[in-house]
Amino acid sequence: MENNVEQILVHHLTAFGNNDLDAIVEDYTETSVLFTPKGIITGLDNIRQFFVEFFAVIPTGSAFGMDQKLIDGNVAYILWNSDSDLAQIPVGTDTFVFEDDKIKYHTVADYRIAK
Repeated sequence: MENNVEQILVHHLTAFGNNDLDAIVEDYTETSVLFTPKGIITGLDNIRQFFVEFFAVIPTGSAFGMDQKLIDGNVAYILWNSDSDLAQIPVGTDTFVFEDDKIKYHTVADYRIAK
């Protein structure tokens, strides 16, 4: 199980780094749930829109550091940081719960300092 989780997580992080919306959405299903500081997001169209907005803050080429990556069974956790032209993010965190080789639940939060 952890091998599949690792592969999906690497796919997700690579798609994120490339700001590849289609590849990002491949990791979710219509019933996936994304927990954000602004509320719960469900459905592929809404998840896509979330990433459109996120990519505007952290476009391809922005500095991105992975401070921690933990996997246990079907759950993965990452602690990260980023710096772009629009914002400095000294700390961000995501937790993923995988089911049937897709992200079923995903939490995301970050501390943004606008530039």
